[in-house]
Amino acid sequence: MNINTNSLVSITEANQNFSKVARLVDENGVVVILKNNVPRYIITEFSEFQAEEMAVDEDVKSIARRLIAKHRAAFEELAK
Repeated sequence: MNINTNSLVSITEANQNFSKVARLVDENGVVVILKNNVPRYIITEFSEFQAEEMAVDEDVKSIARRLIAKHRAAFEELAK
């Protein structure tokens, strides 16, 4: 993940000026909140979160299909 240095915000600044954080998310797509100068939290647009969740769900489905196809005979035997 590439992080724009303009998207780094301290937790104190985020607490005091959340509207600035929201504006940065609108401009850059993501904001990283630092706690003790270490990346701790990520704020992103909800649509990005949904897209990521859908990708994860699709990965699970494709893995399940592959496993079922690979072990079809065993599953058919167990179903008897």
